Amino acid sequence: MANKLEEARQIINEVDAQMAELFVKRMRAAELVFEHKKEFGLPILDEKREQVVIEKNTALIEEEGLKGYYIDFLKNVMSVSRAYQYRMQHGLKVAYSGVEGAFAHIAAGRIFPESMRISCRDFKSAYDSVVRGENDVAVLPIENSYAGEVGQTIDLIFSGPLFINGIYELEIHQNLLGVPGASIDDIKKVTSHPQALGQCHDYLKLRGFDTEEAGNTAIAAKRVAQANDKTMGAIASVETAELYGLKVLEANINKSGENTTRFAVLSKVSANSPSFNRSVLMLTVNHEAGSLANAISIIGKYGYNMTALRSRPLKKHSWQYYFYIELDGTVDHDHGRNMLEELGEVCNELKVAGTFAAHAEI
Repeated sequence: MANKLEEARQIINEVDAQMAELFVKRMRAAELVFEHKKEFGLPILDEKREQVVIEKNTALIEEEGLKGYYIDFLKNVMSVSRAYQYRMQHGLKVAYSGVEGAFAHIAAGRIFPESMRISCRDFKSAYDSVVRGENDVAVLPIENSYAGEVGQTIDLIFSGPLFINGIYELEIHQNLLGVPGASIDDIKKVTSHPQALGQCHDYLKLRGFDTEEAGNTAIAAKRVAQANDKTMGAIASVETAELYGLKVLEANINKSGENTTRFAVLSKVSANSPSFNRSVLMLTVNHEAGSLANAISIIGKYGYNMTALRSRPLKKHSWQYYFYIELDGTVDHDHGRNMLEELGEVCNELKVAGTFAAHAEI
């Protein structure tokens, strides 16, 4: 039995290697097809042509029981080819949570200037859209210098299959916005996301404005624009003001301190670049004294400096936690692999969640 299994695995490995070469060859041909369609203004989806290909190639399969599966296989291959052509046509599809003008929308545009930004209703929707292949990457916040970590995003990274391929810092400048023709003296009530209201608390108190919470800063700006009321103001970015036709009544009103949000770029494939000099590990340890200390000791033993260590509750186990760790350096070499092997002996779960370049400001 074991010999048959090994023989089957060897055949599968050989076939998979050949299929990988043929896949690349097919996708190069798809590029030529796209160039032709682009030149002549033809749609990417050609259902009649796909049906001809399916019928022609299915005839090559003599075993009737396999024909249905081969049709599914062909349809999937053509779906992947179309997705690749759509990407060449429209650019990278970047998922973010929120609406146009939200800081995630701004971050996505600065990281990927030529991309198509896709609005999603929440963090999980944006994340899952990449898992399903609907979008290429997701740009989600993982930490804010004022409010701390964004637990929802960290939890998605821990439990899901996507990798961090970049972490970018966006300095947040909050501004008081109003409708054209309004002045600061006209404003009675200011609306924005609760976090933005909190960041600008001193300014709002000094001015004596009433406040009203909104889902995010962009929604607040849109609300003010639609109301067209001189007595209403919104706290949001300059980009959001331009988007909704508002004017900046006073800039940088969050003067109480630095306000920076770190956004992670998440994709299906773990990227590797000479510029990457930091890694993210996620792990769980036994629920007993000294377990975390043992793990940290191993990391230190191999000379890695931890730049971040955070704990998050495990959803499936009360009062137990997993840990998010950022390290100086990468682990894709013998030294790093040896550390991971030793860590694996003391960790119940261990994953390299990604690598990125430190201090990438946008």
